[in-house]
Formats: sequence, structure tokens, C-alpha cells
Amino acid sequence: MPRPTKVSRRCWLTFLSAHVKRPLIWELSQKHSVVFDIRSASVTPELGLMAIEFTGTPKVIDSAILWLRRHGVQVDPV
Repeated sequence: MPRPTKVSRRCWLTFLSAHVKRPLIWELSQKHSVVFDIRSASVTPELGLMAIEFTGTPKVIDSAILWLRRHGVQVDPV
């Protein structure tokens, strides 16, 4: 049986103040089999911005992005 094709997708994540202190990326890693690489980040008490690259199957990446959006994170493709 062939192995699923892995892809990479870069995104900008925007966290508002209510989510800045919550370990959402760690929670994401516990729930989804997606590999992530934080390319850059800037966090203040009011706002968090993160450039991140996800690697995995398209289905897993889509599921991870949907999970982030359901938890109040704005996800924009790069």
C-alpha cells in the first residue's frame, strides 16, 4: 500500500490577547500528527504573530488548521 504524500504549507497565525498565553501550538501537536516549524514569531500581551510551516498529509494539515481556527486563531496562507 503506498504511503500518503506529505506536503508543506506555510501560514501566518494571528493570536489575539485571549490566546497569547495559551499553549495552542503544543495542544495542536498533541492532537494532530502534523510536523511544524516556527519560522518567526512576535508576541506581546495584546497580540501574537507567528510564521509557521506545517508538514504532513494534506488531510492532516487541513485538520490542524481547522482546529486552530476553531480555537480563535486567524490562519492565513503565505
